Amino acid sequence: MTASTRGRSAGSTPATQGRSAGSTPASIPWALRTDKLVGSVIDSSTSLLAAQKHDIVRFAMGSPAAETVPAAAFTEIAGSVLTADAFDYGATEGDPGLLDALLAYLESVGEPTSEERVVITSGGMQGLDIACKLFVDPGDLVIVESPTYTNGTATVLSYGGDILEAPMDSNGLIVEALPELVERAGRLPKMIYVIPNFQNPSGVTLSLERRQLLIELAHKWGSVILDDDPYGLLRFSGESIPSFGTLSPDDPLIFSVRTFSKMIAPGLRVGWVDAAPEARQLIVNAKQAMDTCTNLPAQRMVAEYIRRGLLDEHLRSLASVYLPRKIAMQNSIDKHFGDSMSTTDPEGGFFLWATLRGNDVDFSTQDLFETALAEGVAYIPGPALSVGGKFHDSLRLCFASSTPERIDEGIRRLAVAVEKSKHLLASDPTR
Repeated sequence: MTASTRGRSAGSTPATQGRSAGSTPASIPWALRTDKLVGSVIDSSTSLLAAQKHDIVRFAMGSPAAETVPAAAFTEIAGSVLTADAFDYGATEGDPGLLDALLAYLESVGEPTSEERVVITSGGMQGLDIACKLFVDPGDLVIVESPTYTNGTATVLSYGGDILEAPMDSNGLIVEALPELVERAGRLPKMIYVIPNFQNPSGVTLSLERRQLLIELAHKWGSVILDDDPYGLLRFSGESIPSFGTLSPDDPLIFSVRTFSKMIAPGLRVGWVDAAPEARQLIVNAKQAMDTCTNLPAQRMVAEYIRRGLLDEHLRSLASVYLPRKIAMQNSIDKHFGDSMSTTDPEGGFFLWATLRGNDVDFSTQDLFETALAEGVAYIPGPALSVGGKFHDSLRLCFASSTPERIDEGIRRLAVAVEKSKHLLASDPTR
């Protein structure tokens, strides 16, 4: 089927499709871009797990621990700020109260910016969508980390971008490898998508030297750095590394996406983008074609939460919770897997990247998932986190949302699932 006839009945036109009573129903006239709407394995796991009837330790979704969400504080705040005008339309660029509170907060944590650079968004995903809408044309080359966040690559694909996967190590994206990859590709990247702090899914952090080199390459190539940093303020050990915006202030080639989803609660759907002032009106225009304005009641509540000084206190509390959970997961993996599984060692965020080792592990973590789910543990398989389906021996584990006791039980169940898969493979090598 050619592009001109795709999605249409033979002999029909858009004006006549489906109008003849009693005729064969016309096919749906899908837009060509629907071929690129691949969805998210991560988000789909929510529905999959909701359908399960047995107990499951949930290492799949990257969500804050339920008990850490400041529900009581927001319930009290709601009563004080949700007056009648909070339920009207709001300014597309963001409610003035939240913009003021956010700018003051960012100044206090050493990430100063200005109002003409910031637009409030409906979560981080809207920021990624706006970036791709502004910068990615069909056929444009976009470099991404490998492995990477599938929702980010899904957004790039939805705008027709061509993805070039680049390798990572314990210091993040191997920026030194990019020139050769670009030379082999035969064209320059339009955008470089990077998650610099406690990367999803690997948990690693991009080193200072590589951040500086990436900025140099972006300027050499005229490429936008899409700086996606949901986790940067969730550091629980080690030393902070300056952001792209700090290293190259007012840089028009840096487009930063942030969110309160991981810091406070994903259901708020409040985030922001920080970009060159000359991009602000285009960002507003793009947002007005999506949702007019970000949820105003949620903006008012987040603004008051920040004004009361509760965000700093909350982030300190999260650090005290997440570090022991990361350590508990690493200890459990050592106990139940020994040398047959290795992991990254993040200094913040939500995730460990685990890799199975040993000659007898000949199955994919994608295939292992069904057995693991039956045993009562869920994770994200490695191949789901690569456009090319790599990392068959790896998986993403979220340590943030489970207690140390549940973490140990979940890792025990995972070890049982791995052993069962080994036995099944040994008894039936064709599996």
